[in-house]
Amino acid sequence: MKNTIKFERALKNITQEELAKAIGVSRQTINAMESGKYCPSTILALKIAKYFSRKVDDIFELEDDD
Repeated sequence: MKNTIKFERALKNITQEELAKAIGVSRQTINAMESGKYCPSTILALKIAKYFSRKVDDIFELEDDD
């Protein structure tokens, strides 16, 4: 699953740590999502979308092999 979390963070000028604290996960979780090693739960995806005031499918995109 591709995502634009890193891009969205850059727009808001926040760190992985700041995003992690805001949505209640570890910085390592944010890092793993950004690098494509972790696929978030529906609830976590919704929290991230809400934090950035975006729709889930604006941030996350299924790839053909998902």
